[in-house]
Amino acid sequence: MISSDYVLELSNVFYSGQVEPGSCMQRLMGSIKTGVILKDVSMTVHTGEVMAVLGSKGSGKKALLDVISRRVQGPTRGQILLNNHPMNLSLFQQRCGYVTHKCDLIPGLTVEQTLFYTPTKFTGYLKKSKVKQVMADLALSQVANRCTENLTQSEYRRLMIGIQLIKDPVILLLDEPTWDLDPLNTYLVVSILSNASKKYGTAIILTMEKPRSDVFPFLERVLYLCLGDVVYTGGTRQMLEYFNAIGFPCPQLENPLMYYLCLSTVDRRSRERFVESNHQIAALVEKFKIEGSAYRKGSISGPNHAMEGTLGGKVPLLVSRPGAWQVGWTLYSRLLVGTVSIQKYGLLRMFLRLLLLPLFFFLLWIFYRDMKMYQHTFVTRSGFILNCLCGAYFFGILNSIFLYPAFRTRYFQESQEGLYGGTLFLITYNLVSIPFSFVSMVAASSIVYPLVGSFDEPLQYLYFALVLWACYIFAEQQTMAILMVVKSRLSAAIFSIYITCICITLGSGILRSIKGLQQWLYYLTYATQTRYASAFLTRQIFSIPELLGTLPYDSKHNCTNMNLIETSITNNHLGYCRYSSGQEFLIERYSRDKTEVIFSDGILDSDMNIGITFAFALGMVIFNLFLYLIPLPAFVKAKFRE
Repeated sequence: MISSDYVLELSNVFYSGQVEPGSCMQRLMGSIKTGVILKDVSMTVHTGEVMAVLGSKGSGKKALLDVISRRVQGPTRGQILLNNHPMNLSLFQQRCGYVTHKCDLIPGLTVEQTLFYTPTKFTGYLKKSKVKQVMADLALSQVANRCTENLTQSEYRRLMIGIQLIKDPVILLLDEPTWDLDPLNTYLVVSILSNASKKYGTAIILTMEKPRSDVFPFLERVLYLCLGDVVYTGGTRQMLEYFNAIGFPCPQLENPLMYYLCLSTVDRRSRERFVESNHQIAALVEKFKIEGSAYRKGSISGPNHAMEGTLGGKVPLLVSRPGAWQVGWTLYSRLLVGTVSIQKYGLLRMFLRLLLLPLFFFLLWIFYRDMKMYQHTFVTRSGFILNCLCGAYFFGILNSIFLYPAFRTRYFQESQEGLYGGTLFLITYNLVSIPFSFVSMVAASSIVYPLVGSFDEPLQYLYFALVLWACYIFAEQQTMAILMVVKSRLSAAIFSIYITCICITLGSGILRSIKGLQQWLYYLTYATQTRYASAFLTRQIFSIPELLGTLPYDSKHNCTNMNLIETSITNNHLGYCRYSSGQEFLIERYSRDKTEVIFSDGILDSDMNIGITFAFALGMVIFNLFLYLIPLPAFVKAKFRE
């Protein structure tokens, strides 16, 4: 039942925007082609009514919805009023809803969970009741426990509508809700929308490109657009009367909606038809401007449309919104439920977050478990450190690439509705992701640490795990920052891996010694996390008592001192004993000068390295929180929303 009446009025609305697709560079340079898209559009719709915006492709249907929702970037003129109050972005976000043509829901969540974990002002029992009611009204109760990725196209569209209806909007815009649906599902969706408009007291405006005759009874109003001009707007039943009066009666047995849509469409089959149809449409537009005002504002059979409300009157416009804590808890719960779900996507997320990294480190354990205390252990242990670092970095990237985009795209779409901002989204995402990564890294480190250390010193094991965890977090956050502006997972992964490979090559001292770098590259390594993480791990692993003395070459050749290098030439054993100790190896890899102090206050200072390693990880988290506050160009965010 309709408890109160709202009226949406558009008066003489003009809108200029992009009329042709442009490249990314053209959009950045502002050299895209623009033109007038909507021309003097006026219309009225009341709560409890369904209005169809009809027109061929390029007629301005979607642009009209974007103008009403205040999402357009180009200049607009005219008035858009809700109960005689200007429709601004804040008012639309609070009292209206918009179901776009494409909506990316989170896979792994069921229909009921998707509706329940939509941020709204309802909580607890009231929200559960509302969810059940909306599912019943949209014929979704029978698929309540089905995951979103397993829905039919019709069920998916109805779920998209339900996400908006659960917020109790007074105006609901829908862009092509029946696109590509079969006749039965088209009828079902439109009839459901008609019933919802009466039950919830919502004015529904939907666009359609090919209206069927069986939906005619459900449409109280209709608006015909042709290249941005209004051919007719008003009641669907009065439409027949109007076109009869101006000499265009609908033939018997014809679909009136489709017949007058064809009448309002430019015929491009030949030049003569193009010119003739253009003249005819121009005449229809001018005719409606002169004689159509009575039809445009005429009342439709239904509720009493006398406007009573003003801001603070009987019909309140602005309402209270859910607080940040409530929205944050909803987002956190949604992320957590999507991760621990026993559905296919939930199990996949759980495997990636908890088991993939330990599995990789188990393979490392198999490969490195036979390390012996001979000269080649210096190279082997160096490779072990490299593989541990690569595992932490690359699996951090991998997890972000596979897990983050679904939630990111949903964030971009929900942020347009004013539900929450990027900082709140990232905080809740990190509250789920970081604890899982800590548990995974601790488990993974416990598998390989016995190869290079002993659990008798738990603090050293903890440092080992924490440094790798900080590397994992940094790579994860770095990839999330890239995914903010790069939609393609593959492109983002390649870019992030490329940056990480450069940092590992330059800063780790493993693939190339620090002392071998050119001066400018040496100073550049100070800006990489790998320099400090690798230095800490290398010192921790190469400073054990077993490596303090000179190690034999192998089980057959012994080394008593480095002088054997000179005598080994005659024995064909040149270079057998390259390193006299673990410290000698560290000096070769990290010292640029033999007189340089590298252990106490230099590049291998343990306290400094572990502190800076975590500073990089924390700094990247904070950087992302601020990065998601920066307003991006509309065309960048649009690729995630549509």
